[in-house]
Amino acid sequence: MLAEAKNTSEIMVDLAYAAIFYDSEDISEEVFRLEALLNELVFDMRSLAILAARSPNDAEQMAGILQVVQDIEKIGNAAYDIAKIVVKELGIPPELLHDIPEAEEIPSRVRVQPESELDGRSLAELDLPVETGMRPIAIRSESDWHYHPTDDFVLREGDVLFLQGPPEGVAELRRLAGAKPMQRVPGADDLGGPLSELERAVDIVIEMKNISEVAVGLAYSALLYNDAGLAREVVAIEEEMDEMRYRLERWVLLAAQHVEEPGRLRGMLHLAIASETIADCAKEMVWTVEKGEDIHPVLSAAVGESDELVVQMTVAEGAPADGRSLRELSLETETGMFPLAVKRGGRWTYRPRDNYVLREGDALLFTGAPEGLEALSEMLGGDAGPEEN
Repeated sequence: MLAEAKNTSEIMVDLAYAAIFYDSEDISEEVFRLEALLNELVFDMRSLAILAARSPNDAEQMAGILQVVQDIEKIGNAAYDIAKIVVKELGIPPELLHDIPEAEEIPSRVRVQPESELDGRSLAELDLPVETGMRPIAIRSESDWHYHPTDDFVLREGDVLFLQGPPEGVAELRRLAGAKPMQRVPGADDLGGPLSELERAVDIVIEMKNISEVAVGLAYSALLYNDAGLAREVVAIEEEMDEMRYRLERWVLLAAQHVEEPGRLRGMLHLAIASETIADCAKEMVWTVEKGEDIHPVLSAAVGESDELVVQMTVAEGAPADGRSLRELSLETETGMFPLAVKRGGRWTYRPRDNYVLREGDALLFTGAPEGLEALSEMLGGDAGPEEN
């Protein structure tokens, strides 16, 4: 149940951003439906945790589980708030919609066209996370929605896929589906010159989105490996998010005097608040790890059984990745695994840039579909698992 709740909250966040990107009330409604499912899971897990606590020691460990359950619920609530931006028409500037595809990972939607390479083939055959770097998070067949689609799911003409992955995977995905290439937003070309207040605010919103997702990934990794170092990184990210929100509010207020309808900037503030909430939840999750408390085995089991793996690997001597940049390796496209952080010389760098050059001995944290683990291992020349301390 904990693994299902974790997966559900993550899908809610992905679909919520997809609702923003496509300005889709239908996708927002699906987020609301998932929120009802998550609420039921949370209620049942709380009941089970109370029943399982039969001693003071049990109670202490159950408290840790309940904390994570609560944070997963709050992440789902933040996704709900993001989806409401579309339904309540709070307003999203076109500059933000243009910049969302510049994020490290974006939501994408594509319809399976007649006789395309996707039509009539199963997800196992297609292996989309490896072939395109895009992982399916939901599929709509007419009015029926399928969350957590299994490998044996066969795609048919007219099915609509919702996926998450690196921007460079979108073109290949649309080619496979027989869809037209994505067009740039009209009038969204770079104008050059100094950044406007609105452009600065948009950049901060995108960065907050990216960093909040990293914080959650690192939090789950800290629980899986019981790593206090990762827990401290999550705390540092949360503190940085607070500062970013202050900067964002300043730029939004400055931008308001230059736009015709200042009210259309409200959506940006709501997005920022939701991203900050997600980072706060990540910090709360790792409290027990940071304090050196015992971690209940069910927590690491739930993280390990979720739809997306969180793995730690080390670059081996002479591996294909040694001495090459992340851009050259195209890990997201080639393996479907996304690098969350790199540890070098005892220090973590989260969300490494494309020009980051890997070296022998670097420890990397990845998240992604299990199908990409073998290809990733071949590139790095190491075994998946916790790093030896």
